[in-house]
Amino acid sequence: MSVSVSVEDIDQLPLFAQMTSPAREELLRHAVVHSAPAGTVLFEQGTMPTFQHVLLEGAAHLFGRSSEGKEVLIEVVEPPDLIIPAAVVTNSPYLMQARVQEASRFLLIQADAFRRTLQQDPALSHALVASLAGQFRRMVRQIKNLKLRSASQRAGCYILALRRKQGGGNRITLPYEKTLIASELGLTRESFSRALASLQHDGIEVQANTILIHDDERLAAACGPDPLIDPDEELHL
Repeated sequence: MSVSVSVEDIDQLPLFAQMTSPAREELLRHAVVHSAPAGTVLFEQGTMPTFQHVLLEGAAHLFGRSSEGKEVLIEVVEPPDLIIPAAVVTNSPYLMQARVQEASRFLLIQADAFRRTLQQDPALSHALVASLAGQFRRMVRQIKNLKLRSASQRAGCYILALRRKQGGGNRITLPYEKTLIASELGLTRESFSRALASLQHDGIEVQANTILIHDDERLAAACGPDPLIDPDEELHL
């Protein structure tokens, strides 16, 4: 379902913070707020962008698929980020599919209007550069995580990051099914399960989709959180 844009929808978005009122109003004339139920495919890889999607609520999962049909979870986008702005700006095909795993809301800005406003409003250009820079840094951290760590280290650092995100308690809940988490970590489900089993010797207990952390210092010593890899340890260098 799509509705007109409200002030409440855009006030929270860094994208518009420094734009002039005329430029913002012109951009939003070409935008709607769209609510998407769980399971919605926002766009397929290989298709051309028709909108710049800005996430307002919920989450979007970005998947890559091989020609043989193998699918992997590349990234989970959270508010208030833009979804694959590089494809929109360059008017190039999407390299990933975007799919909604939970009910979510998006600001949809017509792609041609977004590109036109970028050329006219320096504040929007600066905001886009900041968004692209943040996405680039996340991708570099992900690559380092995949190439520099063992399966158990990846799983352990994921658990520690999830613990902080869920408030720092000793009981955490996996946010989605283990197959998806394993895919995001560059593992098979079996490898992820083996990694969790090995970490039970390092301070955790696995109970289905719940993980109890009995010794966070021991877990950290085993998996080695790194401020230059793990987003929640970011040093903003």
